Amino acid sequence: MFHNWSDLLSSIKKAFGALGRSNPKMVKAYMALGEAASENNVLDAKTRELISIAVAVTTRCDGCIATHTDAAIKAGASREEIAAALATAISLNAGAAYIYSLRSLEAYDTLKEQA
Repeated sequence: MFHNWSDLLSSIKKAFGALGRSNPKMVKAYMALGEAASENNVLDAKTRELISIAVAVTTRCDGCIATHTDAAIKAGASREEIAAALATAISLNAGAAYIYSLRSLEAYDTLKEQA
């Protein structure tokens, strides 16, 4: 097991509250971002959480994974739906690695010419 996800989620909620008490204006602004993203109701809560899990994987944020997986479960997401969102994240990361590999070769070619 990579993490005790229940403990991690609990710790995040506790730490989030502590930060909020020390900087309430920043936390209020952060919370407003989430509210603004869901304001137009084009995507339902489950879809937004599936996207959030995929983004959490691509940004390698364990806290985001815990928080958004919990929210996805509460929004009715199945394990299969989460797995499908993760497959998209994996394919995107592979594509990004491919593009950045091309950039690395371009950097080599440019720098080699100048050497």
